[in-house]
Amino acid sequence: MSSPDPNRRPSAAGRYLFLLLLGLVLGAIATVMLLRTLEARKDHFPDALMQVQAWHMDQLKTDLQQNRCNATDILPHLQALRMTATDIDAAFSDLREDKRFSDASSAMRATMDKIISSPPLTCEGLGAAMKDIGQSCKGCHQDFKH
Repeated sequence: MSSPDPNRRPSAAGRYLFLLLLGLVLGAIATVMLLRTLEARKDHFPDALMQVQAWHMDQLKTDLQQNRCNATDILPHLQALRMTATDIDAAFSDLREDKRFSDASSAMRATMDKIISSPPLTCEGLGAAMKDIGQSCKGCHQDFKH
């Protein structure tokens, strides 16, 4: 049997592997931090506005399905939809100069004004009003929804 060479140095492969793994972990952490920073800088108002409007439309749909179509059930949701329609131009300020967008947002407000000035008192009337609201939403979404 031969004895190990006393002049032979141990391999540095373990250290290199450790440094590689450390670099990968630190790189992953830095990437997550960068992505979260970029996400935090994003303007969440347009998405939030659309979520609120969708929620109110869902509440109206639920009321319609449950045959709860009296004014006390539906008018708060219609008023909320009208109020948020006022904020559409501010939420999508980058589209404000586009004539198609401004026409669609004006049509949404006009539709809501018409519905609120003469609120539906029956489920059939609510169904027709929801169809009108949906059409005014579609006027914008077909051109601008990403």
